[in-house]
Amino acid sequence: MTFEPTRVEQSAHISFWRRPFRLVRENRRAYLLINVAAYGLFVIGFAIGLAFPELQAARSASLEEDGTGDLVRWLVSTPPLFALTILGVNLFRLSLLTIVVPSLVVPFAGLAFFGYWAVETGITIVPVSPQGWVALIPHSLTVVIELQAYILFLLGAYLLGRHWLFPHAVGARNRRQGYVRGVQRIGLLALPALVLLIVGAVWEAYSLRYFVYPLSQLLL
Repeated sequence: MTFEPTRVEQSAHISFWRRPFRLVRENRRAYLLINVAAYGLFVIGFAIGLAFPELQAARSASLEEDGTGDLVRWLVSTPPLFALTILGVNLFRLSLLTIVVPSLVVPFAGLAFFGYWAVETGITIVPVSPQGWVALIPHSLTVVIELQAYILFLLGAYLLGRHWLFPHAVGARNRRQGYVRGVQRIGLLALPALVLLIVGAVWEAYSLRYFVYPLSQLLL
């Protein structure tokens, strides 16, 4: 004998997956402002890199010196491994260590660290060759996807700071309860953020391997 899930169980299951999106809707003003700030800072960094090529050259030289450039060139030929590496870097070094962990210690700290990273990355990504500009075509979608994932973590960091510093304004009894609720908000938003990071990593790895060369042959 089989049992069909009850209406309550079905609605509970659906509500669980809808909670992150409901949380975004409830905080849509903060979400939109964080979007503007994140993409805006990246564009500012890109503009700085265009205006001052020596900054971009210095960043590129730094990446070559620490071995990042050689590692990327080696990984490009193996998209699955490249995608896994990208996901690991984006999830642990950027999402957790840059945004989440600092915000767990100092309210809103992750937002400041990410702002610096966004400007620096905008400078770094400026192409220095025609082939680089062609590569930027598919990579632009990567930027949009990955930044959107980081924005969800940033929203979580903002909500944590708000719950932590102003617990009564969000219905918490004290700062301890506000902190716990803020951490829960980060956990909820991490679900769609992780999906976006996976999609972004796969797209970045396979687009660099299979799309850039044909586009270069077509456009250059």
